[in-house]
Amino acid sequence: MHLFHYHLVTSRVREVEARYIGKLGFDLVARHGRIGEDLTSYEAGVSWTELDAVGFKLRLSELELGSVNVVVQPGQWPLPRVDHFGFALDEDEFERALARADEAALRVQEHGGRRTFVSTNAGYRLELHPPRDWIDELIGEGDRLRLSELHLKADDPEAKASALAEVLECERIGADVVVGDALVRFVPGGPQGRPELHAELFV
Repeated sequence: MHLFHYHLVTSRVREVEARYIGKLGFDLVARHGRIGEDLTSYEAGVSWTELDAVGFKLRLSELELGSVNVVVQPGQWPLPRVDHFGFALDEDEFERALARADEAALRVQEHGGRRTFVSTNAGYRLELHPPRDWIDELIGEGDRLRLSELHLKADDPEAKASALAEVLECERIGADVVVGDALVRFVPGGPQGRPELHAELFV
């Protein structure tokens, strides 16, 4: 089980994107959006000034570093909030997670056979992947940079942690959840609904 992705929503997309690129060393994979009614994407090398000039409207910005993939999407909150986490599971882990979601009457959505989302009823979703070639390439052989800890502010840290641990059948200690080789920690003082990004540790 591997936590390789998280999807952020913020009203300060450009500032958040700049932080990942400038301070954390992430690479810009692409900016996805539209010009008029046409969907389009631009890879790194095209500036915001150029995009503004052609009327580009951002839908999301995708960034990567090592085995970590982060997506930033425009939204209403100045401080980024997590919409969902992405997990790579083996076949058995994937089937057991979906079975537990079904037992708990959680909403499960499949998107074109490529992505499976589970709504936790705790303000965020889980994006679950069985083995896939592109994830194996992203994760690599274990020598790539990975996410070690993700800290999130929440209104009810233990409830947020419990929702994650129950679907994935992970170890939970209070508001800390151990997911594979990563720790997801929910801390108090956050908003209701989607948890707020508080801190990240990469190793």
